[in-house]
Order: sequence, then C-alpha cells, then structure tokens
Amino acid sequence: MISTESASTLTIGNIGGMVYEYFWNWQGKQLKIVYETRGEGQPVLLLPAFSTVSSRGEMAGIAEIISSQFQVVALDWLGFGESERPNLDYNPAIYQQLVEEFVQSIFDIPIIIIAAGHASGYAVNLAKKCPNNVAKLVLIAPTWRGPLRVMGLPETVRTMVREMVCSPGIGQILYQLNTTPGFLRFMYSRHVYVDESKLNPEFINQKRQITQQPGARFAPAAFVTGGIDPVEKRGDLIVTLQSLSIPILVIVAQQAPPASLAEMLAIAELSQVEKIELSGTLGIHEEYPVNVSEAICNFL
Repeated sequence: MISTESASTLTIGNIGGMVYEYFWNWQGKQLKIVYETRGEGQPVLLLPAFSTVSSRGEMAGIAEIISSQFQVVALDWLGFGESERPNLDYNPAIYQQLVEEFVQSIFDIPIIIIAAGHASGYAVNLAKKCPNNVAKLVLIAPTWRGPLRVMGLPETVRTMVREMVCSPGIGQILYQLNTTPGFLRFMYSRHVYVDESKLNPEFINQKRQITQQPGARFAPAAFVTGGIDPVEKRGDLIVTLQSLSIPILVIVAQQAPPASLAEMLAIAELSQVEKIELSGTLGIHEEYPVNVSEAICNFL
C-alpha cells in the first residue's frame, strides 16, 4: 500500500501514472521529492540511474510492462528530474537516508526494488540496513564509480572540477557546454545507447529539457566527479551482497564500457546472485525495456 502526499501537476518525464510530492526533511530543510505510481499489486520501486539527465521517465518502458502485474512506484532522486534541486553538498549519506526514509514512509509491506546504474548500490545498502522492507532486488547494469573516477582522475582534480561547475558564472557556462544537444547526443551514442538511430532530435531535446531546470547542475556535478558513489570500492559492495538472504537478479549490459562491464560481471558471478546478460549498454533499461522487463518478470 502507498501513503500518498499532495498531488503534483508536474508532467516532465512521467511513466503514465499519478504524480505525487513527498516532503522530506534533511538537516532542518524540507525538500520536495517527486514520485509517481502506476498499476496495482505488490509494490515495486523503480530507481533510475544517476546521470546528468536522470529522471523517473527513463523507467517508463519497464513501468508500462510490469504495471499490469505490480504497483509500480518511480522516484526522482533529490537534485534530479522533477524533484527539488537545492545547492547542497551532495554525498552518499543524503541519498542513503532519503531512500531509507522514503521506503519506510510510503510502503507498509516488503517491496521489490528495481535499480539501474549507481542506484543499485543504494538499493543493496538499503536491503542490508532495512531487511524487513525489501523482498527482492533487481540490479540493472549496476555501477558504483562516477565517470571521472572511472577515468582515473585523482580526487583533488575531481574536487576542483566539482567546485568549478557549482560556482556561479563560470560554473553555469561549463554546465551549459556539457548539456548542449550535440554533446548529449555524443555521450548517449558513446556510453548509453547502442542504436544511434533512436537518438533523434526530439529525444535529445527532451533530455536537454531535464538539464535546464533551476539548480540542475549541482547534483550532476557530484555524480560525475564521484561525489555520490554509493560505495568506496568493489569489495564493499560484494561483501554487502553476500550478506543478503533475498533473491537478487543482476542484468549485465553486454556492450557497456569495459570498466563498467568488469564491475557488473564481478557482481554477477556471486553464488547467491542470478545473472542474465542482455544486449545494451548503460542505458539498457531505457533503450531495451521489453527485453529487460521479460528478464525481470521471469525472475519475479
């Protein structure tokens, strides 16, 4: 069952359901978190991947398919999508506490969590800290290192980049240069989608609209520079996964960048984890929702 908050009239990037606002308190501040529900049945929480264009809308294909059997809830992370985007020191503690309190406030029975990318690490940590709240986990193309960290940039450089992007003036210019339609298409074709024909002007413009909201640069700057990585090293994530006693499915994206693919395969080889490999890369959950949903439904 879902305990709803005041209804929202926001429409960007929705999954075709009812949109609500959840007001979350963080260090004395009340922050607006947008989420959406669709369907009936056992509740399934969809957690989108972190990225410059992160939004619950990227889970729409999966939501449409599985909402015939489940009650689907899709969340916009703080600082992304239609949720509030304050200028905060975004860090893992914020997101871990957010997802824990959201789940405990909204659901009154154990839920299934379907998490993509970096969201996988937060879902795994949630299952460890709140075992009575999570019944099953599905991790889609799980990652845990931000792009600049994957590239091997030292922490001092990454911190400098984050501070520059978050600063007034030059930060806004840098952010705009990295969210032009041409740059977004380049990044999608390089890391996110396999089929470039899907990256038409309408699709790219929809993604760019997400990046142009007030305060849009602060949380993505933290993600890109590794500031919201859910774990410090692969071993931490593996140890946590090994401690869980719930069913877990890992969906490996076969065309993911080599460093990310290596992480997915290392996680998927754990004895208590079910694995399936599908064609796709980091945006597999959005690009190939039918294949991904079929694997999820077979697992569930």
